[in-house]
Amino acid sequence: MRVLFTPTFDRTVKKLHRQQKQDLDKAVKTIVIQPELADTKVGDLAGVKVYKFRMANMNCLLAYRVLDAQTIKLLMVGPHENFYRDLKKGEK
Repeated sequence: MRVLFTPTFDRTVKKLHRQQKQDLDKAVKTIVIQPELADTKVGDLAGVKVYKFRMANMNCLLAYRVLDAQTIKLLMVGPHENFYRDLKKGEK
């Protein structure tokens, strides 16, 4: 499975601590194995899937798109606060 990421996702990951990165890696591995596990959004965010997970005792969301059978594009990761608003900005 090929995993791509956006510059927004990359900037966020660079700011994370080691334990947070480990938790994020587990979440990414989970969606690579089972991409259908996440909630599919509708409306403005049609086609975007959002996976909920715990990162260092904090609930976080990981947004991604399944581009084809072998490719996933990671869009954004972060806490729930303003997540969907920021995701909509990044999608336009």
